[in-house]
Amino acid sequence: MTSLPGIPGHGGFVQPSSYLRPRGQSQPMPTPKPESAIDRDQRKALQKIRDFLKVRTSYDVLPLSFRLIIFDTSLLVKKSLTILIQNGIVSAPLWDSKTSTFAGLLTTSDYINLIQYYWQNPDAVNRIDQFKLNSLREIEKAIGVSPLETASIHPGKPLYEACRRMLETRARRIPLVDIDDETGRAMVVSVVTQYRILKFVAVNVHETQLLRKPLRHLNLGTYKNLETAKMETPVFDVIHQLVTNNISSVPILNSDGVVTNVFESVDVITLIKGANYDELNLNVGEALQKRSEDFPGIYTCSIEDRLDTIFDTIRKSRVHRLVVIDEDSRLVGVLTLSDILEYILLEGESDDANTD
Repeated sequence: MTSLPGIPGHGGFVQPSSYLRPRGQSQPMPTPKPESAIDRDQRKALQKIRDFLKVRTSYDVLPLSFRLIIFDTSLLVKKSLTILIQNGIVSAPLWDSKTSTFAGLLTTSDYINLIQYYWQNPDAVNRIDQFKLNSLREIEKAIGVSPLETASIHPGKPLYEACRRMLETRARRIPLVDIDDETGRAMVVSVVTQYRILKFVAVNVHETQLLRKPLRHLNLGTYKNLETAKMETPVFDVIHQLVTNNISSVPILNSDGVVTNVFESVDVITLIKGANYDELNLNVGEALQKRSEDFPGIYTCSIEDRLDTIFDTIRKSRVHRLVVIDEDSRLVGVLTLSDILEYILLEGESDDANTD
């Protein structure tokens, strides 16, 4: 195709308006599509949530009365596990008594890393009972995983900052560390979880009712490259999935792809209580039978569910994730509290300053 004389760069077909438009004049900008009512409500709700998080502190989330268990880093791993199980908790702040400093947060991931170390070094099983909490860093270096969670925040800081810190460090909970006025030393006040923050939002921000866009139209959740297992899968294999992919759960499917259960990282704690590592030789089905009778079950939703109903579920029930399924209960995706927290903090954030 040749160019027409006098109009360099144009092909043989030229719109008539090209002859009338002054050379070098740019095309007019397309008229922006009007914001729909549902998009406007979604945007306003997200802004209300962010405004709320910016004026409330982590202190506001804490109950009037609570119990805090802190482990000294010189404590045996075996004893720490027993204390967690006896008190029905899954994490605890660590304290280094030699330096009088906060030393991180012990979570179920650290016990799973210990099991992964045992799997890679079976000759070390006799030494595991002698491991102390301050040796976990060496174990995590040996198997090449992320070290202990050490992020913390002052309880007087806005909740918004605590949420951003959790997103930056991929932590699901964050210790609140204050400074004692008399000694000038750090002191651990409590630990705030994603669930407690999101429930706080669900209870106090009524504009969550405006979040009416279905998950199908939101960039929210994981729907590709999902890790799954079957009831016959060895527990060790699922633990390897948890560690390798840095996830806290694996959906359990039957041969038709139907979701029948979810194996969670906290299920590992139940198996190894009393340092009975032989229980790790069970398959998933056998392991899940050892759950306590008060296990609440798994929570599911569909791709057509909306955040307003999900926040309502969080307000009423202790939810840590929702498995997204289709009408035949087949796996579609996984929606975690981290996903929800990231969405309400960051969705459209770059556009907020340009929107009235």
